[in-house]
Amino acid sequence: MVVLQTIPILRIFDYQKAIEFYVDWLGFKITFEHVFEEGMPKYIEVVREGLTIHLSEHHGDSTPGTRVFLWCTGLKEFHEMLIEKKYKYNRPGLEETFYGSWCMEVIDPFGNKLSFNEKRKLVDNGKD
Repeated sequence: MVVLQTIPILRIFDYQKAIEFYVDWLGFKITFEHVFEEGMPKYIEVVREGLTIHLSEHHGDSTPGTRVFLWCTGLKEFHEMLIEKKYKYNRPGLEETFYGSWCMEVIDPFGNKLSFNEKRKLVDNGKD
């Protein structure tokens, strides 16, 4: 077996708030939406630069408050872009971690956490 991709499914409660957070603020693009019939919960796929996330209003698909840990590059630039957007409900910091990365955590309106991490160059006794 070879795993080709991992896609987290995050629980959401409000479609418009999810779009405001994931599309308008974080810059994801919607690649598909599914609803069985009008008035039923929605299931959405959003994608941004190699990261695919499924967002579901269905109660059995995921647990609110899920945390997703992500390795990435270009984190400082992504952080600056988010801060410049002045999103009313989230102004994430950028921190150095004990495990050798820069980390920025954002919390969506439903309590889910996305932990974006970029490895930083460590200097230990003159060794890279």
